[in-house]
Amino acid sequence: MRGTGGAGAAGATGATGATGAGGGGGGGGAGVNLLALRSHNAALVLDLLRTAGDEGISRLELAERTGLTPQAVSKITARLREDGLVAEAGRRASTGGKPRTVLRLVPEAGHAVGVHLDRDEVRVVLVDLRGTVVGERRAALDLGAGAEAVLGAVGETVAGVLPGGLDGGLRPGSAGFDGGLRPGSAGLDGGARSGSAGHDGGLRPGEAELDGSAQPGAAGLDRDSRLGSAGFGGGSRSGSAGLDKGSRLGSAGLDEGSRVGVAGLADGSQSGLAGLDPALLGVGVALPGPLDHARGVLHRVTGFPEWDGFPLRDALSKRLGVPVAVDKDTNAAALGLAAGGEGGSFAYLHLGTGLGAGLVIGGSVHRGARTGAGEFGHQVIQLDGPPCTCGDRGCVEALCLGAVARGDLDEAARVLGAGAANLVGLLDIDVVLLGGRTVAAAPEAFVGGVGAVLEARARRTGGDAVPVRVTAGGDGAVAVGAAQLVLGPVFGRGGG
Repeated sequence: MRGTGGAGAAGATGATGATGAGGGGGGGGAGVNLLALRSHNAALVLDLLRTAGDEGISRLELAERTGLTPQAVSKITARLREDGLVAEAGRRASTGGKPRTVLRLVPEAGHAVGVHLDRDEVRVVLVDLRGTVVGERRAALDLGAGAEAVLGAVGETVAGVLPGGLDGGLRPGSAGFDGGLRPGSAGLDGGARSGSAGHDGGLRPGEAELDGSAQPGAAGLDRDSRLGSAGFGGGSRSGSAGLDKGSRLGSAGLDEGSRVGVAGLADGSQSGLAGLDPALLGVGVALPGPLDHARGVLHRVTGFPEWDGFPLRDALSKRLGVPVAVDKDTNAAALGLAAGGEGGSFAYLHLGTGLGAGLVIGGSVHRGARTGAGEFGHQVIQLDGPPCTCGDRGCVEALCLGAVARGDLDEAARVLGAGAANLVGLLDIDVVLLGGRTVAAAPEAFVGGVGAVLEARARRTGGDAVPVRVTAGGDGAVAVGAAQLVLGPVFGRGGG
């Protein structure tokens, strides 16, 4: 197999045995086995189909750009078409011979959910295979209300954004489905109709290109389902679409033929989301750190030390019945921005209920050796300054949020700029991107204030000022990025 490019490298690395959605497998040494390579190759093809958009791409072009033989590409695309992931998009004139058939990705063939779990609200988006948002919900939430209440609110809101949440699982208008769900409300069990978790919704338990062993972190394709568990933690071999070989068992462990409603998502009983959206690949959750991205375990979330050691990934996966990936809010946003085309090395600064940074260096999210990188808000810039919720004094977060609370946005932007200048000097990044609800409420003030500090620094150092921009996604960048924790492995990108 000839060179395959950056996306392929991510897919191959995942196939060697990473256990998390974005976990890095062993880089050197033995290569991947044949089955894993087959999954890796399918991921390359899927990724090119995704980036080609509605115009599509021919099999010959796929072969040229992946380095695979035309025969291998034909075999892969035939199986992807059989499984409903790929369709014909017409024909293109050829320089010789018959016109070439053009193929395209079928975006609606799979969905991912992205969850932004903030200190005071939960925001959920449903995206298709191209990452386009097709549904969204928000609900009030108290992160300090305890695990059971928080997980219940997440389950309710996630179920509400799925197609079956209104059409197949709940009657419109019942249990708070009026545009926003409230934690602790009657939620999903009041007036809920049972949804069928077992029906395949167009998925067949036949071969879906590849990987009989379903190596964790592989391309996200599993012989037992149309799209597999995409390398989410725990080494699960069940397909995220809810199909096990030779049966209709879902990834939630549901008995064949059982019918499952959504009431259990709030009260913690064993149920799943397969009945609401059989094409659901998984759920990505992003929240304030610090946390262990690889294991999905929270540390002492700033201001909420009671979450220390809580296995959020496993707890939510058990409750929702689908694979779950967990990362910091800023990392998820940075991942989403990179997947959306933001190139080079950049820092995403998120100012909302807290302050943090997501770092992309050389095209990859930088999480650090212990997945703790990006605790930007807790750099001390004023010795003996005001106390911060992290226990230190004079942190950028404390100073910046304090200025926001006083209504002094110019001072808040100046403080944020001082922190950004430290990052620019340390990492020599290409651009600073700003996001979060506080920035979204006054984008000009923050872009102007942070930009002025960086321009002053450039004048002192004799270099060019690093540009400052507000993210296109506004305050929704975190939830959209969280969905990329699920989609990334499907396209060989390893979730960052």
